[in-house]
Amino acid sequence: MEEIFDVCDEHDRVIGQAPRSEVHARGLLHRAVHVFVFNSAGELLLQMRSRHKDEAPLQFTSSASGHLGTGETYEAAAPRELLEELGIEAPLEYVCKLSAAPETAREHTVLYRTTTDAPPVIDTFEIDAVSFHPLAEVAAWIEREPSRFSVCFQTLFAWYFEKIAGGPPLDFSHLRSRPVGS
Repeated sequence: MEEIFDVCDEHDRVIGQAPRSEVHARGLLHRAVHVFVFNSAGELLLQMRSRHKDEAPLQFTSSASGHLGTGETYEAAAPRELLEELGIEAPLEYVCKLSAAPETAREHTVLYRTTTDAPPVIDTFEIDAVSFHPLAEVAAWIEREPSRFSVCFQTLFAWYFEKIAGGPPLDFSHLRSRPVGS
């Protein structure tokens, strides 16, 4: 059975519901969460999306991510995605919210983070592989080979790297979204 998503307006207010395929085909605004998982060495866990995914197959993206179901809150969706995709239960910290835009796949997106050394147990339908990387290495890799990374991840990472990690601004001129309130 196809997933049903809440359709939102530009202010993230629910204005209806629609099947996943219709939401994506018509470019309707909807909701998603992303989770950055760090190990105790401060390295970020990247996932390579499965070759079977209809969006961004075989691209690197956030440690865990996913759409919100109808009536689901961001706060409920983030730990659900973390558990479903990586088999990890860990406390999550809110980081930022980005408004729906082309750079976020027309998704109002909330980013959370956690630090854990729990070994990931991946859902092989969702994910091909996972690996930890220092933030500076990820930044250089994105600048060198942006097509290896989902656009939404690039948007989130660029903001996080500069605003939270204190790194230099990244020159991703194609990224325009900024978190709400920044």
